[in-house]
Amino acid sequence: MTARIGVVTFPGSLDDRDTQRAIRVAGAEPVALWHKDKDLKQVDAVVLCGGFSYGDYLRAGAIARFSPVMDTVIEQAKAGLPVLGICNGFQILTEAHLLPGGMLGNDHLHFICRDQKLRVENAGTDWTSDYTAGQEIHIPLKNMDGRYVADRRTLDELEAEGRVAFRYLDVNPNGSLNDIAGITNAAGNVVGLMPHPEHAVESLIGTGRTDGLPFFTSILKKLVNA
Repeated sequence: MTARIGVVTFPGSLDDRDTQRAIRVAGAEPVALWHKDKDLKQVDAVVLCGGFSYGDYLRAGAIARFSPVMDTVIEQAKAGLPVLGICNGFQILTEAHLLPGGMLGNDHLHFICRDQKLRVENAGTDWTSDYTAGQEIHIPLKNMDGRYVADRRTLDELEAEGRVAFRYLDVNPNGSLNDIAGITNAAGNVVGLMPHPEHAVESLIGTGRTDGLPFFTSILKKLVNA
């Protein structure tokens, strides 16, 4: 049976089609989910894709967090449903308190779009098992509100528990504390990151590499072996 991975579209989502394609390239079935619907259509995992939900009004991800679909995502994520938040999806996960900390505007106050070098810090989550810890990868990055912040206690807990999933290398593009590019919850089923792995699954697009594909093959293997 083919694994079914839902992709939520909010008003202002930009990368839902790209994410669906990445899921398809990995060998799973993408399922379109609408922000007003609480029904997740019995999917096996969910991706909150990139974009600018509700125009980033009030605060990036703050309005989307109250969309009807998020009630179900939050409930099921706490019960173990794998959830990946990419860029705006990461912002939504912090607003929904599925991941700690928050996202602020880039420290240089400019939108950034670049190929970003990352180091994989945690290869033990549902979404990162096809990587190896310490592996260096290149993933496209594009954001205006990408600066990860948290209080010192939270940062210390993330570091001590190995919950920093990805870290920026060579350059910190947005001022994120501890060079954090992505984090995971304690259970490893919820992961959020600012770079866009869905733009790096085929050699003809994005970075010209396929460094983002293991996100989607990792979750596929997790679901098939569950």
